[in-house]
Amino acid sequence: MGLTDLPSAERVHIAFFGCRNAGKSSVVNAVTGQDLSVVSDYAGTTTDPVQKSMELLPLGPVVVIDTPGFDDEGLLGEKRVRRTKQILGRADVAVLVVDGARGMSDTDRSLVELFKARAIPYVVAFNKADLVDGAAPGTPDEAGHLWVSALTGAGIWELKEQIGRLAPEKDPERRLLADLVQPNDYVVLVCPIDESAPKGRLILPQQMAIRDALDAGAIPVVCRETELAQALAGLARPAVLVVTDSQAFAVVRDIVPEGIPLTSFSILMARYKGFLRTAAAGVAAVETLRDGDCVLMAEGCTHHRQCNDIGTVKIPRWLRAHTGADLRIETCSGREFPEDLSPYALVVHCGGCMITERDVTERMHQAERQGVPFTNYGIAIAQMTGTLERSVRLFPRVHALVTEDSDANKAQVSARG
Repeated sequence: MGLTDLPSAERVHIAFFGCRNAGKSSVVNAVTGQDLSVVSDYAGTTTDPVQKSMELLPLGPVVVIDTPGFDDEGLLGEKRVRRTKQILGRADVAVLVVDGARGMSDTDRSLVELFKARAIPYVVAFNKADLVDGAAPGTPDEAGHLWVSALTGAGIWELKEQIGRLAPEKDPERRLLADLVQPNDYVVLVCPIDESAPKGRLILPQQMAIRDALDAGAIPVVCRETELAQALAGLARPAVLVVTDSQAFAVVRDIVPEGIPLTSFSILMARYKGFLRTAAAGVAAVETLRDGDCVLMAEGCTHHRQCNDIGTVKIPRWLRAHTGADLRIETCSGREFPEDLSPYALVVHCGGCMITERDVTERMHQAERQGVPFTNYGIAIAQMTGTLERSVRLFPRVHALVTEDSDANKAQVSARG
């Protein structure tokens, strides 16, 4: 990703679904105006989800995803269908491509039910209008379905317009930190540079925070935790906000005066992605972990793990030290998130900067449906360093939730004593 590119997680994700040989890949190519997917008459040509970031009018920056046929068979077919189901978690808009010459199948109808169950806006495109007498490409029928022809291009423009109408609009009020500051305010961003920091660049939440502060007219000051005290002392007036990498919470907390609001990039990202309240409520489970409990460490991206990796090494070590329990730790990364969460006493997710809001909140809802507490890296670290109450003071509803849970935990401890 270049410096001028919009991150994939911030783009509208448009996913194309359907049966084998319905012409999904041909419709994808027609909509995008590119040979994004391989096309042939052989059923099951698309064997894995294919995705591409691009600009698509009238939507702008999007990610287009072509999926394998949902009616695939055999052992490999089952795996492909499973991969296709994973795409449902991050689809902002679904396009169901139906073979118009054959009509809706039971598989097509099952996909519609999945779209409805997950509240995914969708459009049904009956392809191969050039083979069906009486088909009127581009004109919605009574159910809102569109006839198109990937071969001739008929109805493709109308399909793109319909996708544009269904795509969710970004909430202009949803900001990472711009709503917390005013023009000319100093915002100090603490970015540790250690063995786990990416070489030669900042991580995405740090980049986003700098840009959001600039957009708000604030003055971002970026430093390491080792220069934080000097940076604060050198400001013409006190900072209105300090944001730190969660790993440095304990050090930064002791440097930043109590009167200056303090939070972390991970906590801001949880708010931005829409799961901060759930993460704040779920972290109480840290205090109830016992010997033998299994904790899932989940990351939305894949990266080369360093010797002191945050998700697989540091947080598990801190959890064991904080709880005194002999915990079992399992990890997952990228698109691989377990469907069955029942083996876990707690899910600790990353900030979700590299996956869509729909994807991370779907994971959150999945945990809620199965009764498994769900939190994130920043909230968990704040809890274990005794910084949680301070780190969420900026958010009154979440702060009230945290203080209530803290009082309840103290009462439980007292009762056990």
